Amino acid sequence: MSDENFPNVILHGTSGVGKTTVARAIVEELGLDYIIINGSLNGNIDTLRNEIKNFASTVSFAGKRKIVILDEADYLNANSTQPALRNFMDEFKDNCGFILTCNNFHRITEHLHSRCFIIEFKIPAKEKSKIAAKIFDRILEILTLENVKFDKASVAGVVRNYFPDFRRMLNELQGYSRRNGEIDSGILTTDQVDISTILDVLKAQNFNTLRNFVAENFNDYSDVYEHLYNGLTPKCKTESIPDLILIIGKYQYQAAFVSSQEINLAACLIELMTIEYK
Repeated sequence: MSDENFPNVILHGTSGVGKTTVARAIVEELGLDYIIINGSLNGNIDTLRNEIKNFASTVSFAGKRKIVILDEADYLNANSTQPALRNFMDEFKDNCGFILTCNNFHRITEHLHSRCFIIEFKIPAKEKSKIAAKIFDRILEILTLENVKFDKASVAGVVRNYFPDFRRMLNELQGYSRRNGEIDSGILTTDQVDISTILDVLKAQNFNTLRNFVAENFNDYSDVYEHLYNGLTPKCKTESIPDLILIIGKYQYQAAFVSSQEINLAACLIELMTIEYK
């Protein structure tokens, strides 16, 4: 691929699989001028009008196409910022291309879909174990190079829990090793609230207790719904499993749109109070 025919691109897939790294690698391999803008931090109209327009409207010193990498583009407002971005794509198409990365593809408008080449970062089921093994080996290399003492079984548990989010794995291992000096089995019990504790709160059916519980115990909502799904399914009565799955699935989907993850999770748990448990 040359810079002359480089298309606008949407890279989408789960967190930590390397979308932004791939975007940077592509433009650096082609020797293109580029900027990176984080849509979740600077995804407003003023950013597009100032940073993007100033960059996209000028000619590259190397005489090549310029690229704007919009990281976490799914956070851009669909009613204002994304339409403005569409107009910029059309206005500067001869001089500047765009690479959008996102976790939630459905939050990108159809108008942007139609202007971009779409690439999904999806690991085939038959390849997952092989890739997980390579990630595990690579993490062991990193820990060894950093002189971090580790228990292999615990590291394997981290890979299993967060696969394919390689960035999350490294962050969890780094943070835990800084606090504890080594990687041991404790890393597997500190991330999520124990499911039996959640179940006790649900069975108590006290709304004030539930609200306080959510506020005090959840800071990271990235995989909380999978945690509820895996933990609560064996705990509820067989006839209630379909309702439980539908409730969790609904709120997991809504989590991509809501402004308050805390309220969304609290609402989910309130509905889960209606489920019959063993």
